[in-house]
Amino acid sequence: MPRMPARGRFRLQLAKETFKFSAAHFTLLGEDAEHLHGHNYRVAVEVTGRRLDADGLLVGFANLKALLREVCERLDDRVLVPTRSPRLLVAQQGEEIEVRWGDRVYRFPAAEVMLLPLENSSIELLARMLWEELAAALRGSPLEELTVWVEETSGQRCGYQAPLHRAATHGLGATGRSGRRPR
Repeated sequence: MPRMPARGRFRLQLAKETFKFSAAHFTLLGEDAEHLHGHNYRVAVEVTGRRLDADGLLVGFANLKALLREVCERLDDRVLVPTRSPRLLVAQQGEEIEVRWGDRVYRFPAAEVMLLPLENSSIELLARMLWEELAAALRGSPLEELTVWVEETSGQRCGYQAPLHRAATHGLGATGRSGRRPR
C-alpha cells in the first residue's frame, strides 16, 4: 500500500457532464408554493479518505460513475412529487397521479412521475436523498465522508455532507472496480 502522511486526507470530486437530469417540480414555501416549473439539474460528489489501495487509488471510478448516472437517469424527464408533505395530497388513480395543494390540482401520467420519500422537492432534500442512496453503495469501502451536490441553476446549489459509517455490506471500494477506468 502506498505510504501517506498520517494526518492527510484525499478528496476526490466527480462532476461529469453526464451527471444530470431534467425534471419538473414545485417547492413548498411555508403557506405558499412555487408554480410548476423545470430545471436541468446537475449532480456532483466528493469523497474523502485517508487510505489508498495498492494502485494508489481512493475509489473505483467506474462503478461510482455508473451509479451516479443510474440515479440521474431514474430522475430524468420526470415530475418530482414529494410524498411525505402533510400539505400535499398525492393519490394514484389508475394510470394517473393526482397532486393537490390548496386549490391547485395536478394530474400527471404515472409513468412520468417520480414519487419521492421527501417532505418537499427542494435541492436540500434532493441532495440528502441522493447522499443516502450513494452512501448505501459506498458502505464497507475505506472512504470516510461523502458530499453530494445538487445544482438546479447555475450558481444555485446545495450540498449534503456526512461521514460514511463502515458497515458489513459490500460497496464500491477500490476492489469493486471493473477494469481500468479513464479519468
